[in-house]
Amino acid sequence: MTDDPYLIISSDCHAGLPTEEYRPYLDPRFHREFDDFLAGRDRRREEMTRLGVRNEAFADKWFHDNEEGLKGGWDAAQRLKELDGDGVAAEVVFPDADAVDSRTAAPFGVGLGLSGDQDPDLGMAGAQAHNRWLAEFVSQNPERHCGVALLPVTGEVDRVVAEIHRAKESGLGALMIPSMWVDKAPYHDRRYDPVWAAAAETGMPVVTHSGAAPRHEYGDHLGIYVSEVTWWPSRPLWFLLWSGAFERHPGLRFGVAESGCWWLPNLLWFMDRLYLGAHGGKKLSPFAELKRPPHEYLDRQVFICATNTKRRELAQRYEIGVDNILWGSDFPHPEGTWPNTANWLRNTFHDIPVAETRRMLGLAAAEVFGFDTAKLAPIAERIGPTPEDLGQSADQTAVEASWARSREVGRHWLTDHDFPVLGVQ
Repeated sequence: MTDDPYLIISSDCHAGLPTEEYRPYLDPRFHREFDDFLAGRDRRREEMTRLGVRNEAFADKWFHDNEEGLKGGWDAAQRLKELDGDGVAAEVVFPDADAVDSRTAAPFGVGLGLSGDQDPDLGMAGAQAHNRWLAEFVSQNPERHCGVALLPVTGEVDRVVAEIHRAKESGLGALMIPSMWVDKAPYHDRRYDPVWAAAAETGMPVVTHSGAAPRHEYGDHLGIYVSEVTWWPSRPLWFLLWSGAFERHPGLRFGVAESGCWWLPNLLWFMDRLYLGAHGGKKLSPFAELKRPPHEYLDRQVFICATNTKRRELAQRYEIGVDNILWGSDFPHPEGTWPNTANWLRNTFHDIPVAETRRMLGLAAAEVFGFDTAKLAPIAERIGPTPEDLGQSADQTAVEASWARSREVGRHWLTDHDFPVLGVQ
């Protein structure tokens, strides 16, 4: 029914213990290195401040104003209170609850800073410590949480595959890999095929997330960092696609988190044109690893965790694919919508058709991450906002008609149109 409450699933939330509390979950062989890591926290915080990623005045106000709610980063009861207040029935849980001071960083920086050049033993130890805690955490309310296991995929393949199966058996539901492989084998390398096969076999989507970047190259220039930080997690997409990984592993699902989706239409247009023989690609050899154009792999296997989805991105949704856009709140990070999600949703989705809104706000994510919508339905009925709450018109025929031209043109390079049509007509 068009007036039923929305079943909202945030495809991008964060949780993690205060860093020092990870010790019981960490292999004792690495406790000495863990002490060294803890000792470097102040230095790392100073470096964040110097680069401009951390603002002292903002940090003080953020922690003061949100002290109780921020405990939901690791306290299960508080977390449910915050999710309920936001109208969010379920969530996908990435690491690092604190994106301001990094007080909840996973051991050895393997959370959102997970990178291919980390020490393989420390990287796996830190990842497993977080994964053990996260499995306990999400098990308290498994129908509402999909825990994302950290996976240092550039390490020894057998260990990586074993961790996939261990994480799955522990109750985790997805895998986060480094967005940067640095000096290790790129993701087009066939050495990763057993990893992709295990992810497909276990039904665990593979995701990259913004955070890691070659900060040593940026000096004190914050603008360079913010211009590139969402590019790195999207880069593995074309490595997997053009190398045939999606063709070889049709059950593999791959997503990009907290990097927006504004960049995808132009990329997809460009890749499709090359594959389909546009003039600029006529001199190239056939793309032998692919059996279909890039947009078909995208629709079959790729999704975007479009945190705090923007109006501009919604205007592009018929190029991106409505079912490829998974909204996220980014709780409890300050760049997300919490604790004002209701207002954000109203301002963003007020003129979007209800049927499409339901897909982007939750139903598409339920399919990707395996949530049981029947179990979530009573929660959504209790806490979910209605279309009226989002300012959406009861006359959905008129709303659908206002987007008809944009929907008809869609991916304009496939529908024989020269230009995209964005927005209502």
